Amino acid sequence: MRAGGCRAIALLAAALAMPLPAWPQAVAPPGAPPADNEGRISALEARLDAQAREIEALRTYLRGRQADWDQDADGVDAWRLDALRARGGVAGALPAAVPAATAVAVAQQTGEPVPVGQAPEESTRPPEVAQIFDQPGVLTPRGALILEPSLQTGYYSNDRVALIGYTVIPAILIGLIDIRQVKTTSVTAALAARYGVGNRLELELKVPYMYIRGDTVSREIFTGSAQDSVFSADGSGLGDLELTARYQLPNKGADRPFYVLWLRYKTRTGKDLFEVTTDCVTRCVANATGTGLPLELPTGSGFASLQPGVTWMYASDPVVFFGSLSYLHNFAREDVSRTTLSGAPEGFPQTTTEFLGEIDAGDIFGFNLGVGLALNDRAAISIGYDHSMVQRSRQNGSDLPGSVRVVLGTLMLGGTYRISDRTSVNIALGAGMTRDTPDVTLVARLPIRF
Repeated sequence: MRAGGCRAIALLAAALAMPLPAWPQAVAPPGAPPADNEGRISALEARLDAQAREIEALRTYLRGRQADWDQDADGVDAWRLDALRARGGVAGALPAAVPAATAVAVAQQTGEPVPVGQAPEESTRPPEVAQIFDQPGVLTPRGALILEPSLQTGYYSNDRVALIGYTVIPAILIGLIDIRQVKTTSVTAALAARYGVGNRLELELKVPYMYIRGDTVSREIFTGSAQDSVFSADGSGLGDLELTARYQLPNKGADRPFYVLWLRYKTRTGKDLFEVTTDCVTRCVANATGTGLPLELPTGSGFASLQPGVTWMYASDPVVFFGSLSYLHNFAREDVSRTTLSGAPEGFPQTTTEFLGEIDAGDIFGFNLGVGLALNDRAAISIGYDHSMVQRSRQNGSDLPGSVRVVLGTLMLGGTYRISDRTSVNIALGAGMTRDTPDVTLVARLPIRF
């Protein structure tokens, strides 16, 4: 009910509460019979009694409506603040606990139709933020299908110095010094399909297609060469398929965080490092450098993995805090071998098979933190940090030579713009914070809801 309407009713009630004017007694004209005057007076008194009863009934109705309004008005401001929190000013439907009178009052104030008695979807779902990490925080509604094409590009550059020889005394080396610059560029096009099995459960399938190119620039000191040698290789094809299930835990209150449990299984459908031919591991006749690098870059990791994790989101007007915690376990592979160039003269076998045995890639422990802010009803931005710790790889039960623990840190910045009710565009930019992290990563997503 609008405030103006309440004031009008109050004025009407005040007017009705005023004492009625005294009616003058009718005086019979000269010569009229007295009985006629008494009949008119009786009819007038009956009419006044009826009007007095109507006025008293109206006063009772107004007192009841005023009590209802005072009770409902206390929850209007709190509801509007909760509905607008971290949503950029977009008001949702009223919670089921809000009375019908409050729904009508809010509808009259905002000028928007509000369904009465229908629980909104937003009341049990986390607020939407700009996605900057791999795992989204908001699940797909029941029965809905979301197709998300994405394109990701990354660039990685690193310097490496290899000493081949032995030292007699410090600072004196007998042998070769191999200095290399490794530059890798990758482009990954993927299509993800998410389906809402229930209000709190969704399943996802992600199919990536990858192109990767690596350039290795090296120069051996003390060989008389004044030019850098470049070793280039590339690879393209299907990557590792991913299957993910997510389940949202029941929320215990408006001021409590939302929790989403998820489990991701990564296959090894892509071509791995053990399926491509490797250059001479040591010096050989056909290749004097003996790079030991693959002649074709793989498109898969070569290991199936299982990754459980939990994502949390907490709305604190006007921002949303979010993050996740996960652990990725790579399954070991047995009886692994690789094909390398032999470097033998023409007429002899040009390749040889090297048996490696059991290879166990290091597990990965990761976490990330972020904060999101809705700029308006269509645009939102997020900033966060992603951290991963990769354990040492093992071969036949022992640490793989040259394998060390690696720390990957990435600073993330992203934004989302809602094109329509079914389509939005998301851009995320990652900058490497450690030497082993890709220098820059750019991801564009276009989720489409059906």
